[in-house]
Amino acid sequence: MTVFISATVALLLGIVCGYFVFRYVIKGKYNGMIAAAEKEAEVIKEKKMLEVKEKFLNKKSELEKEVQQRNQHLQQSENKLKQREISLNQRHEELGRRKNELDNQQNRLENEKKTLQMRQEELDKMQLMERAKLEELSGLSAEEAKLRLVEAMKDEAKTEAQSYINEIMDEAKLNANANARKIVIQTIQRVATETAIENSVSVFHIDNDEVKGRIIGREGRNIRALEAAAGVEIVVDDTPEAIVISAFDPIRREVCRLALHQLVADGRIHPARIEEVVQKVKKQLENEVIETGKRTAIDLGIHGLHPELIRIVGKMKYRSSYGQNLLQHARETANLCAVMASELGLNPKKAKRAGLLHDIGKVPDEESELPHALYGAKIAEKYKEKPDICNAIASHHDEAEMNTLLAPIVQVCDAISGARPGARREIVEAYIKRLNDLEAIAMSYPGVTKTYAIQAGRELRVIVGADKMSDAETESLSGEIANKIQNEMTYPGQVKITVIRETRSVAYAK
Repeated sequence: MTVFISATVALLLGIVCGYFVFRYVIKGKYNGMIAAAEKEAEVIKEKKMLEVKEKFLNKKSELEKEVQQRNQHLQQSENKLKQREISLNQRHEELGRRKNELDNQQNRLENEKKTLQMRQEELDKMQLMERAKLEELSGLSAEEAKLRLVEAMKDEAKTEAQSYINEIMDEAKLNANANARKIVIQTIQRVATETAIENSVSVFHIDNDEVKGRIIGREGRNIRALEAAAGVEIVVDDTPEAIVISAFDPIRREVCRLALHQLVADGRIHPARIEEVVQKVKKQLENEVIETGKRTAIDLGIHGLHPELIRIVGKMKYRSSYGQNLLQHARETANLCAVMASELGLNPKKAKRAGLLHDIGKVPDEESELPHALYGAKIAEKYKEKPDICNAIASHHDEAEMNTLLAPIVQVCDAISGARPGARREIVEAYIKRLNDLEAIAMSYPGVTKTYAIQAGRELRVIVGADKMSDAETESLSGEIANKIQNEMTYPGQVKITVIRETRSVAYAK
């Protein structure tokens, strides 16, 4: 029993001692964890304080920049206002000075007017006295003398006018050939200028100015790389959302345009990438050119064309002549040739082939001094086309003798395709400017109330006031307007000037 009690007491003492030891150990771990947590909290607190300070400093710098910008704007606005005030003061002073000058001039004119009026009265009195003396000396009245003088002057004027007309006709006959050559040269120059303006520039549209800056690159390196790779000139100006691609070769412009499109879509724009994309686009465009030529030949039912001729036909897609797409013109000419050959009982397939190939000399791989018709015939002969087709190509502008019935058909169909309404057009801005200039020239004459340029600028209707101009004056007005238009304007064909003078009387029965 004693042993049991001793064991129990010992057990209780062990439990109590274990409890205190366990509590001591747990408390030590707890205090260690608390200390570690406090240290970690202190670190986090310091990090957060640093982040807050950094954000505060950033925000402070942003606010300072914003305030600085606003101050700059305000300063600029104040400078503009000061300049405007100075200019207004100068204008006010100038107006005051001009007003004084006008007042002085008006007073001077009033005095001169009075003096002239007095002199005119004296002159009228002297004329009456002289007329009375002449009537007394000659025995004729003033009216009889006037009639005799008018008749004599009429005969003299008729003789001089007839002599002048004969001289002009003789001179015109002598200078007819020279003037004709001059007119032809002027026409060629005018057409060539409009074609160069229209067909040497392409516009690439962009979304925003940020993309424009990426295309330009640092110090313009991307632009220079693109120009060197594509062989074009790129113009980047203040025009919003647009970059101008300039080159006389339409293939190069198309390569540059497609390359720019891929670069902008990809987003990676740097010199190495530009060269890679340009080379890739050149290959794609070459394949597209060949595919276009094949598809055109298949659509027209033309077989057996040399691969090089197919490539040249495909290149026509990227060439225009006088505003008309060359491939569309060739297809249209080919179809017209086939129809006309069928009506005349000739071979329509051969006519269609000649019509398609008649302008291949306009898309040369290398420059030639020959006219495009002769050069095209040379190319066709090189690639084993038949002699009658080569002759039709060479003679469609009368630069070679026509040896077959196929040649005049190609010539006529080429003229029909180019002359139909809407086929060849000038630049819209130039067309509108020409119409406005026609109306402005007519409105510059006194007595003209309204002007209308109609028939696409081929006729000008001029309305004059019946109370401001006589019938004889209207006849001379049309000639004067025609001469002024000839001297001051350039235009295709001829312009008909119609001057209308009418009197309208309107009344209402009530």
